[in-house]
Amino acid sequence: MKYLSCILLIIVQAAFPAEARAQTSPAVDDPVLSDTSFLKGIEALHNLDFPESRRRFEEVKARFPDHPAGAYYLSANLFLETLLRPSQLLPLLSDLSGSKTFAGDAEDELDQSTTQRFRTLTRQANQLAKARLQRNSRDVVALYFNGATQGLTAAFKGTLEGSITGAMRDGSEGVDNHREVLRLDPNFHDAELSIGLYDYTVGALPFAIKILAAIANVRGSKKRGLETLERVGREGNLERHISKMILVILYKREKRHAEAVDRARELTAAYPRNYLFKIAEADALISQAAAQRTSNQSVAANLEREAFAIFESLTKTSAPGELVHFIYGEGLLKSGQAERAARQYLAAASAPRVEPSIATIAHLRSAQAFDLAGKRREASTQYEIVLKRPDAYKSRERASQGLRKPYRE
Repeated sequence: MKYLSCILLIIVQAAFPAEARAQTSPAVDDPVLSDTSFLKGIEALHNLDFPESRRRFEEVKARFPDHPAGAYYLSANLFLETLLRPSQLLPLLSDLSGSKTFAGDAEDELDQSTTQRFRTLTRQANQLAKARLQRNSRDVVALYFNGATQGLTAAFKGTLEGSITGAMRDGSEGVDNHREVLRLDPNFHDAELSIGLYDYTVGALPFAIKILAAIANVRGSKKRGLETLERVGREGNLERHISKMILVILYKREKRHAEAVDRARELTAAYPRNYLFKIAEADALISQAAAQRTSNQSVAANLEREAFAIFESLTKTSAPGELVHFIYGEGLLKSGQAERAARQYLAAASAPRVEPSIATIAHLRSAQAFDLAGKRREASTQYEIVLKRPDAYKSRERASQGLRKPYRE
C-alpha cells in the first residue's frame, strides 16, 4: 500500500495548491484569494520559483494576519521546495512507478529546522482557521483551509517523515472537513479534490484490506474518485491544475495513457517553465508508447521521439540535472534503449551538486543498463565504482550481485 500512500504525498493540497489566473474568480467571495500578492505567489509556486513565492506569501501573511492563507501557502511552499530535492523526489517517483531502484529505507534525513518551520506554519494556519470557525461555524473558507492544512500535514508525514499511519489519519480528517464544506456549499468544487483522491485510494486497496476498511466504515470507489477528480479539473478554481496532475498519475495506473498525455499537455501549456509538468508529459508519452509497441510500432516510435525531445530540452534548462538525466535514463530503459540509458545515468552521477546517495544509485543503474545492453566490461567498471562509494539503498549488496551475475530485469 505504500505506493498509494505516496500518491497522497505530492498530491493532496500540497504540490501546486492553487490555480493562479487573475481572470478566474474564486469559488467564494474572499479578498485574499483575489489579492495581487496572493495571485503572484501562486503563479511563482506553479513555476517553481520558491524565493519569489515565499516573498509574496509573506506579504499576504503580513497584510492579512487573521487569514489562514498566508501561513498555509508558506508551509506549502516549504513542503514543495523540500520535496523537490532529487534525493527526496527520485525515491518517491520510483516508488510510485512500482520500481525497486531505491529499495530500503530513505537515505536523506530531513533537516530538523525544516520540520520545525513547517509545523509552526501549519499550526498557525490551523489556529487562524479555527478562530474564524469559532466566530462563524459556517465559514466555508475557514473550513476549506482547515481541511487543506490537514491534507498538507498528511503529505508531509507520508513523504518527508515516512509516517504512513499519521498521514492517513490527518488525510482522513481533512476529507471530513471538505465534506462539510460541500454540505454548506455544493459549488465549492475545490473541496472535492481530497474527497476524490480519498475515494480512489480506498477503492484501490487490495481486497482483504478493503474488507477490513469496510468493517471500520471506510469505503471508497476508484470510479467515483476519478469522476470527482475530473469534475474538479473542469469546474474547480483553486485546485483545477493539481487535479489534472493527479489524473496524469492515476490515468497511467489505469492504463488510460492517451488521457494521461492530454492532461499533462494541458499543464505544460499553462506553465511551460515548470519542469515537473514537462517530465510528467514525457513520462506519460513513454507509457503510451509502451502500450502501443506490440500493435503499432510506428506510432510507438513517434511517441518515444516526442518524449525524448522533451527530455533533451530539459537538459538545457536550469532543472536539476541529476533529476532530468536519471528519469530520462529510466524512460530509455523502458523503451529498450539500454546503452543510451546507461549514458544518461552517468550524466546524472556527474551532475553539479548531485547528492552522494543519488550519484551512487545512478552508477548502479548505469551498470545494470550496460548489462542489459550486453556491455559486460562497462557494467563491471560501474559496479566496482559503487563498491567504493558510501552505501545507499543497499547499493553495495546489489553491486556485488551484479559482479557475480549480469543484471537482468
